[in-house]
Amino acid sequence: MNFRKNISDEVDVNLTPLIDVVFLLLIFFMVTTTFDKDAKININLPTTQNAAAAPLKKPMEIIIDAQGKYFVDGREVLNNKPETLFRAMSQALNERGEKIPPLIISADAGTNYQTVVTAMDIAGRLGLTNFSMATSQSGK
Repeated sequence: MNFRKNISDEVDVNLTPLIDVVFLLLIFFMVTTTFDKDAKININLPTTQNAAAAPLKKPMEIIIDAQGKYFVDGREVLNNKPETLFRAMSQALNERGEKIPPLIISADAGTNYQTVVTAMDIAGRLGLTNFSMATSQSGK
């Protein structure tokens, strides 16, 4: 009597789920990895006594005095309202004919912080993203 069936099933290992897991882990590590951009080489850059400045576009200048009055390219703005400053800066841009000139914001040390932020906000709305804040060197 033969009670055993003659089964010759081969055992197959399905690798598809394993490959899916490995790809998910690979994607996870690629997304979460950060790369260090700091160079490990320390160098001292050369200095010059008189560097020739590259010719740049004439910058637009906003001056803010201690009372919070705005001056755009040397002309006083009628009042301190943001709408008025927006119109004055728009007019100065139209007179220049340049699309996006560099902007220099010069504010008095005693100026209210909000007036400087307002000038920066309006410059951003006009597309003037290349701006700098003017400072003076302290005497040593």
